[in-house]
Amino acid sequence: MAAWLRHAKIAFVGSHGIRKTTAAHAFSHVVQRAGRSVEYGREVVRDNPLGINELATGEAQLWVLMTQIRQELELAPKAEVLVTDRGAMDNYAYYLRACGMVDRYSVTPLVAAWSKTYDLVVRLTPDIALRADGIRSTNDAFRDDIERLLDEHLPRFLPAERLVTVPASEVTDRFDWWPIAERLAELIGERLLADGVSPHRRRPVRPPVPHAAGDGGQLELELREGDPGDAAS
Repeated sequence: MAAWLRHAKIAFVGSHGIRKTTAAHAFSHVVQRAGRSVEYGREVVRDNPLGINELATGEAQLWVLMTQIRQELELAPKAEVLVTDRGAMDNYAYYLRACGMVDRYSVTPLVAAWSKTYDLVVRLTPDIALRADGIRSTNDAFRDDIERLLDEHLPRFLPAERLVTVPASEVTDRFDWWPIAERLAELIGERLLADGVSPHRRRPVRPPVPHAAGDGGQLELELREGDPGDAAS
């Protein structure tokens, strides 16, 4: 199988509680069904030792932003596609809010430069209600603050051709991520389907829960029995 000549990176961004993790897992599954190797960068904020949610300090959100970039640096060379749950841009929005809308640590140039490393960004928009998970905030005003910051700053960091917007309510078992995967491949000048992989593997199915090792790790996603092309590598 001819591997892509360069690695691709896609980030799923937005405020909290809008199915980013579900979307990133499902997209990773589709890329693997196309015969491409995938690394998954999980959301790092849950490991933050300094606090999270609306009372987090600027230092806490700086930790998240720097840890996000560090994780991407580590994982990007390991597979053809790196899929990240969050990116520098949405973590920047949380950082700005925590700093009282002042870039206290002068990270804006870094975020602007780092935003250029994403080949494609999918923004999930919040048309669903927040649900308690025992970790993230259910404060609607907090989420609205983050969305307003994203509305303001995402156009500064990303050209329109590298940004896809999907309402959170559309992220279901039947959503077809294949066209977005094809767009990612096209943006880096590659074919999505690997040699010998049946195009029938595009058929949407309920993706299994992927397992990632450590701070990320190459996903090990099993195809359902009976899916076309199950035997393809």
